[in-house]
Amino acid sequence: MRRSGNEFVIIAVYVDDLNIIGTPEELPKAINCLKKEFEMKDLGRTKYCLGLQVEHLKNGILVHQETYIAKVLKRFYMDKSHPLSTPMVVRSLDVKKDPFRPRESDEELLGPEVPYLSAIGALMYLANHTRPDITFAVNLLARYSSAPTRRHWNGIKHILRYLRGTMDMGYSIQKYPIVI
Repeated sequence: MRRSGNEFVIIAVYVDDLNIIGTPEELPKAINCLKKEFEMKDLGRTKYCLGLQVEHLKNGILVHQETYIAKVLKRFYMDKSHPLSTPMVVRSLDVKKDPFRPRESDEELLGPEVPYLSAIGALMYLANHTRPDITFAVNLLARYSSAPTRRHWNGIKHILRYLRGTMDMGYSIQKYPIVI
């Protein structure tokens, strides 16, 4: 990052890819400086970077993972499921169905055929990148990774159904300050 007064340039590097953002005055200077040293090809505005989709809007950008969510839903056979409006149920009226309670001694553990850890990993990836709205529910269910039950798996499916209905959600980054 380079900053002078209100002018700035930020260069994000990953292996051989660069994303460069900055003010209109500083951006061309930085690009010309890099082109003197390296062979470069301008691919235009970023649309996809490290699994994140970037949509350029009139007043800023929207960063989301709609494509990744679609793949996750398909992988866990939830792509045709009925969408839900919340990432978790606070408490079930039926205590036996509450997905956030620890395992009871008489409850059967899930077998290796149920991809519980794989689902937790996929959901954590989303929570850490563009979906902080699922973080609390995912972390609660991750506690039971060593001994998950059918109730805990139902909690995972609940989050997946929530994602099915909110696939286009992500971070909105505005160009100008928003007055609230």
